[in-house]
Amino acid sequence: MNASCTDLCKNCEDSTCQNLEKASDEDPDQPDSEWIGKGVCLKLVNSGAKVIAVSKSKESLDELAKKNPNIEPIAVDLDSWSETRKALSNIGPVDGLVNNAAIAKINHFFDITENDIDSSFSVNVKAAINVAQIVAKGMAERGKGSIVNISSQSAMKGHEDHTIYCGTKAALDGVTRVMALELGKYNIRTNCVNPTIVLTKMGRNWWSEPSRGEPALERIPLGRFAEVDEVADAVMFLLSDNSAMINGISLLIDGGHVASPYRASK
Repeated sequence: MNASCTDLCKNCEDSTCQNLEKASDEDPDQPDSEWIGKGVCLKLVNSGAKVIAVSKSKESLDELAKKNPNIEPIAVDLDSWSETRKALSNIGPVDGLVNNAAIAKINHFFDITENDIDSSFSVNVKAAINVAQIVAKGMAERGKGSIVNISSQSAMKGHEDHTIYCGTKAALDGVTRVMALELGKYNIRTNCVNPTIVLTKMGRNWWSEPSRGEPALERIPLGRFAEVDEVADAVMFLLSDNSAMINGISLLIDGGHVASPYRASK
């Protein structure tokens, strides 16, 4: 099942756009974008924002919007450049954008296919650029905005069988820094958050198995995985004026994982 999460936030009147899709290959080592996306959406709504939630899954969107009248659903496949532009062409003023769409293709280096590369970069990198272009033009006209890209610790640390996923997340971090340079003159800030393993519903099910969870926890100095709320809180901070002088950073939410020594698998 494909999934992305993009939130567009309109002023408190805050308006945020967020995509809400899942990875087609559900890698337990990546953030489950549906639930992280929902977590961010709900945090924004509870803070008084009006949220535009974008996802390929109309059913998931309708369920979310039914319970939250300040969430406007837009169903579109973010893998399609033209359809995304068509769907988001009339969304109105947006103050904050969260790009959370991602898929993961988990293969040994020798087994990577052309489709693995093309599909992963299309969703994980190209879609973020596409949505940001659409939204940032309006932000530039109004002279203010904040964009947060959901990346991963995998942008900074290699993981076996994650060649393409690590590559796309490193690319997204690079895109974020250049966006910060080029959009800063319009008073648009661009940052990314880089979570470790996040205890979404899928994450809890997968990492509760001791043979998987215990070795992973050994590499995290704080000795635990991240909660969805901890990722959402970091996103909220970067969207808000509390981070008014923060631009172009990759904010790790990893309990010290990237700082810890590498341990080869046995």
